[in-house]
Amino acid sequence: MSSRRAERLVNLVLCLLSTRQFLTAERIRQAVPGYEPDDGSTRADDAFKRMFERDKAELRELGVPLETGRTSVFDTEEGYRIARRDYELPAVSLEPDEAAAVGLAARLWQSAELADAARGALLKLRAGGVDVEPARTLDVEPRVDAAEEALHPCLDAVQAGRAVRFSYRKPSGPAGTREVEPWGVVSWRGRWYLVGHDRDRDAARCFRLSRVQGAVRPVGPAGAVKVPTGIDLVAHVVAAEPQAYTRVARVRVHKNTCQWLRKIASSVTPGPRGSDWDVVEIGYDEPEWIADRVARQGADAVVEGPPDVREAVLRRLRAQAGPPRPGPLHPAGEREAAR
Repeated sequence: MSSRRAERLVNLVLCLLSTRQFLTAERIRQAVPGYEPDDGSTRADDAFKRMFERDKAELRELGVPLETGRTSVFDTEEGYRIARRDYELPAVSLEPDEAAAVGLAARLWQSAELADAARGALLKLRAGGVDVEPARTLDVEPRVDAAEEALHPCLDAVQAGRAVRFSYRKPSGPAGTREVEPWGVVSWRGRWYLVGHDRDRDAARCFRLSRVQGAVRPVGPAGAVKVPTGIDLVAHVVAAEPQAYTRVARVRVHKNTCQWLRKIASSVTPGPRGSDWDVVEIGYDEPEWIADRVARQGADAVVEGPPDVREAVLRRLRAQAGPPRPGPLHPAGEREAAR
């Protein structure tokens, strides 16, 4: 949206908010800057009508309660106004734990599809005097990972009450196709899980989203899946997942950084006096999973071992850096290139 159009829309809203009467299109044309002036030509009238129709549609799309009507029975043309009681929002009041939960939820939606909406919602809450900083109130890491490609399709399926089909890789063995009636999506110990009824096995199952391969496809009509009453999604995940990992990664982390890695670590060992590093030990069963989280910390985290995790981190960092840039040729190389 251009700055001129945005300014015209603001002026239109202010004009319609400041009156109790219904203003005709012609009066709005005269009162609101930015519209085509009335010079008596058909071209100017047509231009104004097109602009005004677009502006009305834009306001309604933004949720502005634009009313139409007539002030008296003698009016021959309908007018427009915005009722202040419908336009103004009531005061927002959240308890500290509620505000912290809202802040955490906004951190979840960091994907391109939802980042702008979450940022706008936080700005509105802060403008209303609501503190939505989660780290001050809840003892949780404010970064929630939403990088799994299968996350949003699964969330959409849960909301629509629709079954899904996907290829799922087991910890050992080839991948197989699963058809699931989704009940909900759970984040537990830094991983995302889909919990639901596995139609092939006719039993409740949970699926780690990092093991989903390819696209998640909806199956059947919306509204066909009914979530059982009183279901405890987290309990299903806890019962299905191992409580202890057989492999441990050692990672050096800068002091006062990498809080998410510290949160999931089984132990944190301070470095020697004067050192800027600590050593964390993190249990894992998939090198790719732990490598993905370590690589996001950049230079603040260095894997000491085991080698498979270290190599997985290096692959990610090389992929992010891109192909190496060609450097200057040595004299011998210049002669070869000239040939």
